[in-house]
Amino acid sequence: MTHLAAHHHSHDADAETGAETATDSATDTAVDQSDLLDLDADVLAEHIASLTAWLPLTEAPRRVVDLGSGTGTGTLALLDRFPGTYVTAVDSSDAHLRRLREKAEARGVGERVRTVLADLDTTWPELDAPDLVWASASLHHMADPARVLRQVHDSLAPGGLLAVVELAGFPRFLPADAPEEAPGLEERCHAATEHHHATHMPHRGADWGPLLSAAGFTVEAERTVAVDIDGAGSEAVGRYALEGLRRIRGTVDEVLSPTDIAALDRLLEEEGPHSILNRTDLAVRTERQAWAARA
Repeated sequence: MTHLAAHHHSHDADAETGAETATDSATDTAVDQSDLLDLDADVLAEHIASLTAWLPLTEAPRRVVDLGSGTGTGTLALLDRFPGTYVTAVDSSDAHLRRLREKAEARGVGERVRTVLADLDTTWPELDAPDLVWASASLHHMADPARVLRQVHDSLAPGGLLAVVELAGFPRFLPADAPEEAPGLEERCHAATEHHHATHMPHRGADWGPLLSAAGFTVEAERTVAVDIDGAGSEAVGRYALEGLRRIRGTVDEVLSPTDIAALDRLLEEEGPHSILNRTDLAVRTERQAWAARA
């Protein structure tokens, strides 16, 4: 979104792991999200691979489009899954696409990747009739996702497949009774961002099945994957939690109590004794929903 790292128009606290986006401008905010998207790819790699393996395909696709590619979470997973595939990665952030190209080159698959800079809310690029379009954590960022779905439908090769993957909100990391001085802080942080999300991303959490049908697709499969990763001893999970809560911090000043703000700031102090990086009770908890629809 964005991206898948999606949208990322204004990358807010949603960051939608898997987070890729498709409608961001190349702003400093988008640049800052690159690290978060890379952490998301690292921590959730096993779950992403399981979704690429789940796709109802009778043969490997030759041409794939990663719609809202972010820094390449989906692109690289699809290249791993289908060794003969070529992927066009579409994103509105040049910073994300640069990071994607660097990662692809480092893994020796750079010749199998084409990057396209485009804001899908305003411009529809030439996609060369792909066999598969992968849209992870990006569609809910679109201003008019129904229009985008119709354009995807018309762009696909005959019988082509669209895979839509969305997260049920940003992951939770802390136990419910943490931290000690402000139990339940993380849930209050997320609740404080709900109004912002409802205003700027009204399609987050949508049931994409009816929207896919309305765009001319036949939904062939749906899946919900529960994510519950033990983060004890994982540096990546700690950094993921830190970057995720940092994004929330800028939106909760006027909503949370001074006690909550002080507790949150202590968690975000990398070198402090209460830093979230020092906790041994972290986990990554969320759900990922997926739809596979045939044109």
